[in-house]
Amino acid sequence: MTAQKLVLAAADAGDLEAMSARLQDAVAQVKDLVYLPKSRRFAGLFNRFKWESADARSNTRVRAGLHIEGVLSAKACKLRTDNPDAVASLLALRFQPNGSEDPGGVIELLFAGGGVLKLEVECIDAELSDLSGEWAARGRPVHELES
Repeated sequence: MTAQKLVLAAADAGDLEAMSARLQDAVAQVKDLVYLPKSRRFAGLFNRFKWESADARSNTRVRAGLHIEGVLSAKACKLRTDNPDAVASLLALRFQPNGSEDPGGVIELLFAGGGVLKLEVECIDAELSDLSGEWAARGRPVHELES
């Protein structure tokens, strides 16, 4: 039996939180995180840890694509943009709204080590899709609890 491929769309902050949970601990090479200003799109390819199917015996990853539409600008902070082969580990997606009536704001991709990619967007319009079959992960991501 083939595992079902995940496809999620986000149109509001709640949807983005659900997408963030699926992308927690995804890894990507910096060269696979691309802002396309002419088409106002961000695209990223990740090796996503499949938290939704992880148990004590089964840890898997899958190749997944994330795209965000209506991107007005992109700014990277503490990401190794000088090294396109550097690997970045995604911790979460977060939305910072402009105001209560404005659907726009900033989608932040938060990476381990303090890296942040800030995408100024007209509104939340994102999609996450699994692109490959799954494979065995080398291990299960572990996070230390803050005291």
